[in-house]
Amino acid sequence: MTQSASNNLAGKTALVTGSTSGIGLGIATALAQAGANLVLNGFGDVSGALAQIEATGAKAVHHAADMTKPAEIEAMIAFAAERFGALDILVNNAGIQHVATIDEFPVERWDAIIAINLSSAFHTMRVALPGMRERGWGRVINIASVHGLVGSAGKSAYVAAKHGILGLTKVAALENARTGVTVNAICPGFVLTPLVQKQIDDLAARESLSPDAARAKLLGEKQPSAQFVTPTQIGDMAVFLCSDAASEMRGSALQIDGGWSAQ
Repeated sequence: MTQSASNNLAGKTALVTGSTSGIGLGIATALAQAGANLVLNGFGDVSGALAQIEATGAKAVHHAADMTKPAEIEAMIAFAAERFGALDILVNNAGIQHVATIDEFPVERWDAIIAINLSSAFHTMRVALPGMRERGWGRVINIASVHGLVGSAGKSAYVAAKHGILGLTKVAALENARTGVTVNAICPGFVLTPLVQKQIDDLAARESLSPDAARAKLLGEKQPSAQFVTPTQIGDMAVFLCSDAASEMRGSALQIDGGWSAQ
């Protein structure tokens, strides 16, 4: 008998990196509402994030792994398995941003963005995938970006990392194509997160615009719908990728970008 949509992930455990706010918390909340236990990660409002997940009736814990440190990532994966018995769903969402031209891009910021936005996904996957294959079921969802498909001036490290995430997703999907483990990516456009709010604030200051005018200009330059994607929408897409309906989606890059990449 097919489980209802409200608890189709009952008994599963999900780890979402960078999940104390924004997109990550939206995904974690959607997975919890579908019945999964959650391991959160990140440096934001941990108690608030845990409370939001527990309000769904799901169990939730937090691990403060630094996503630039492979040993801490390994410890986090082990923690998830020890706490809940297994790790079934891995969502690689942690990310940072810095905007500068290539010739002015600080080397240490490049290294940090590549480490957190790209290398951390390699490290979580290399540790988590063997257990998923052994149990015969697993879902890896890599949160890429429209910038995994197109470029934007000033975002060399972010664009390089997100293009890399899509390549990594394809390789992992192929390596697990004859197993019960799927690997896919979601490519959001502008989502009103703290990262994007900073871009709005910087644009407003730079061009002496009101917050509303800066927001409209930022969206209007890239996102034809002129609407922000919501964390809830991305979370619902993640839940779908965990469903039986998506069991033959392997190596896909799902765009949810208000038409950005259609241009």
